[in-house]
Amino acid sequence: MSWNRKHLLDIESLSPEEINTVLDTARAFKAVGERAIKKVPALRGKTVINLFIEPSTRTRISFELAAQRLTADIINFTAEASSLKKGETLKDTARNLEALNADIIIIRHSATGAAHFLSRFLNASVINAGDGAHEHPTQALLDTYTIRERKGKIAGLKVTILGDILYSRVARSNIWALLKLGAHVTLCGPSTLVPKVFEKMGCRVTHNVEEAIADADIINLLRIQHERQRKSMFPSLGEYTSLFGLNKKRLAITKPDALIMHPGPINRGVEIDSEIADCGRSVILEQVTNGLAVRMAVLFLINGGKGPQEVG
Repeated sequence: MSWNRKHLLDIESLSPEEINTVLDTARAFKAVGERAIKKVPALRGKTVINLFIEPSTRTRISFELAAQRLTADIINFTAEASSLKKGETLKDTARNLEALNADIIIIRHSATGAAHFLSRFLNASVINAGDGAHEHPTQALLDTYTIRERKGKIAGLKVTILGDILYSRVARSNIWALLKLGAHVTLCGPSTLVPKVFEKMGCRVTHNVEEAIADADIINLLRIQHERQRKSMFPSLGEYTSLFGLNKKRLAITKPDALIMHPGPINRGVEIDSEIADCGRSVILEQVTNGLAVRMAVLFLINGGKGPQEVG
């Protein structure tokens, strides 16, 4: 087990060993979460700042709770109530936060590369909580953790990612993580949102949803990214649902033990029927639970922790 990175900026640059170190450490922290007292003092005296320039509820709350469980001081900073509204640059904002002796800055930003940009001049550790349509590393880590926990492995599994791939940072991070750990990845969705260029990453690309899900061990559904795409990408939500939505008829052709995943928030009745989202094969709420353990692991590791053997 090894981890000697100061930042978590993407999945693309991580080795399979580093990914597994995060997953194994997360397993240890998930056990901590099942105790009567769920806190450990690993980050006592450290200051963690949630710098969310792009809105998010679940990711911000997950990181906030993860930091609290590690006994860190946590500051939530949102663009709506900040000096960024008054014209201050991202660099100046981050430097001012660092002047408050911040140890870890978690950034979510609509601009691709924002986390990498900050990591070049800050002394604090930087965690990418989503940058534009580039990457969302902790989402991919919690997704792979959930798959490994339920299936016992990643290598050799057939994983289908269904939906808006082009604008999805979740898809990119998941593709990197899954391929590095030996999974077979199929991408499916409208041709405007799933271009053939993704085949260069090592994925299979299809626009036939039945073909994509028939032999999949995992079906990971993605939300349509209205906020990042042009209106011309597909005619209507109704047409998207009829062509690519996961309904009972389509579910019937899948493997009986295929797992249904979704990073949330779910558009019920669009990418997935409501009853399927709540069925026994859905691990959507498990993903949320596992996200807390994974984010505790990431905070712990970039603060200098070496791996699961050190988790108290």
